[in-house]
Parts: sequence; structure tokens; C-alpha cells
Amino acid sequence: MKKNIAWALAAGAVLLGACQSNTKTTITGTLTGVESDTLRAICEPLFSDSKSVEVPLVLQQGNFTLQLEPDTVPISVTIIPTPESGKPFDMTKRIDLLAFSGDQLTVKGDLKEYQVTGSDFYTAYNKLDEEMKPLNDSIKAIISRAMQMQQEGGAQDSIMKVVAPLEDLEKRAAGRCLEYIRQHPDEDLSVFLAWRTGEKQEEALELLGDKAKNGKLAAMYQFLDKIIKEEQEKAKAKENVSEGKTAPDFTLKDLQGKDLTLSSLRGKYVVLDFWGSWCGWCIKGIPEMKKYYEKYKGKMEILGIDCRDTEEKWKEAVEKHELPWLHVRNEGNPDVSTLYAIEGYPTKIVIDPEGKIAKIVVGEDPAFYEYLDELFK
Repeated sequence: MKKNIAWALAAGAVLLGACQSNTKTTITGTLTGVESDTLRAICEPLFSDSKSVEVPLVLQQGNFTLQLEPDTVPISVTIIPTPESGKPFDMTKRIDLLAFSGDQLTVKGDLKEYQVTGSDFYTAYNKLDEEMKPLNDSIKAIISRAMQMQQEGGAQDSIMKVVAPLEDLEKRAAGRCLEYIRQHPDEDLSVFLAWRTGEKQEEALELLGDKAKNGKLAAMYQFLDKIIKEEQEKAKAKENVSEGKTAPDFTLKDLQGKDLTLSSLRGKYVVLDFWGSWCGWCIKGIPEMKKYYEKYKGKMEILGIDCRDTEEKWKEAVEKHELPWLHVRNEGNPDVSTLYAIEGYPTKIVIDPEGKIAKIVVGEDPAFYEYLDELFK
């Protein structure tokens, strides 16, 4: 279950109220088999806008010490070797752990197999980890083999055959995690394990007791609960967002801070372009979007709906890429991406002059431009 910590930590970051303490958090380690004398520790506050901090860890005969100030204690710490020039990073060589304020943690092992001790969380974690070791070892072996095949340029169908058993193994692991939560509803570990319950995540959260919901991982619980509710809202919205249905109306702020209402654009075709400056495929598609905007701007309007950006990054991207069409920013009130059940970026939704949804295209797909050519021929 060691690498499964990374799966949960990858979701983002959280500074908890429980982290307010005057006691420094200390992580000490004794590692074997490390080829370099310097490691990198990436400390990241989960589910927070705070930036991650990277610090060097000098090994002295395999030993290291990392101290974290009370007001900078992160939830996640990832320890990796300093990469060698020209060599790909080995994702299997990493230590992922959770650190709470005041923890005095000890890490022993190597960069692939290790154990963390020193807290109630890890006492419970290690006990379950030992029980699930055969299952987790099978999962890890498959992932490692698939990564090796990819690096060696293996055929995709061969790789798919190797990873085929993963689905069943993950379901079994999720089932055991759910059973643990049912048996230990008030433990902090149960909140963490909810990450790994897959399709049963909603049930997992319902099983949690108030002590766990409001404990050290309260923000993790709140994040999961928010995701589930958003997915429920999207599922409901999806029933009303399909070709032929009336496009849900909304009002958002434009680049000048003025209200722009979708229904005010009726009378011509409107393309809703859900995008973000962080979205590589969105940026890649800009030249073609510009070409088609110029080609059909007398017959249609494009309304760019920026998602998951700060106001500053949004405006910088519009200026940098010289985007000539209308723009608004989805600030979450209302959350237009949920209103339109957006599942990927970019997503382009064509609305006809009467306000009906005419076409939905997910991803940077030539089918969108082919549709416009057919529509306006």
C-alpha cells in the first residue's frame, strides 16, 4: 500500500486546523541502496493554494533528518533521488508519506520498500499494509512491468494485456478498504482509505464517523465530499445537456468585469468554448479556432469560458494568444462547468440561434471544424 499514498496525495493539497502547533515536525530516515548522497524532499500542503517547497536532503551514511516548522507543516512529503542527467526518472523509487504537526516520524528501508513509524496514523496504516501486502505487491508488479514495457517501446496491445488484471485487483483492494472503514469509522486512516474505494467512494464517506470527518484529515473528507456532490450534479445536469435541448442560461463576468448573459447572444450561432490556460490541448487548438472564427465570424460568435484559472492567468492567456472573441471566467457561482456537465477540456458546445444545443464536441477534435463547414456551407 506504500505507493497508494501517492495516489491520494496526487489530488492536491491541505493545510489543516490541526496543524497549528508549536512543536516542529521531524522526519528522520535510514535508507539503504541509495546511489547518490543527496535526495530531494518535495513538501506540499494538500488541497491548498500554498506552493510546494523543495528542499535538499543530505545523506550521511544513509541517514537524513528533515525538520518542518509548525506553520509550514505539509500534509504530503515526497522524497526522491536527485535525477541523473539524461536518465528518465524512475517513478518506483520514491517515498511518499503524510506528516501532521508535531509528528516525529521515522523512515526505514529503501526507495522502493520502506516503512514509516512514529504516529497513530502509521501504526494503523502499517498493520493494514501488512495484511494487504500480497495484493498490493501484485498491483505494483503489474504497474512496474507495464512502465518497463512502455520505456522499451513495447506494443500497446501487449501492454494492455499485462495491465488487464489490474481492474479486478483494484476492486479487491477497494473492497478491503471499505471493510476497514466500516470497522473503524472514527480513524483518520479511514478518511485516507476512502480515496481507494473507487465506485464505492460515496458509501465509504457515509460510513465515516464525525470524529474522522472533523479530525486531522477533515479537509480531505471535505474535498472528497465536494467531488462526489459535483459528480452527482453533473449526472443530473447531463440529462438536460444534450443535442436538441435548450442551453442552460448563465451570467458571468467578462474581461471588463461586466455581466455577460448567454441568452443575450441569441439570434446567431454561439460556440461555448470551455478552456483554460493550463490545458495543453486547448492552447494547441487556438490557431485553428482563430482561423475558423475569422472564416465564420459573421455567422457565429465564440464565447470562451475560462475554467480553473486565476483572474490574472486568464487575462494573461487571452492577451498572450490574442484571442479576438468574447470571454468570461467561470468563478464557480454558478459553476458553469457543472451546469453543462463538462467532463474534459476543451469542450465546445454549439448553440443555434434559438438557444438550442446543436452539437457537443469533447477534446480538440477535427470533427468540430468539419461540423462548422457543413453548417455554414
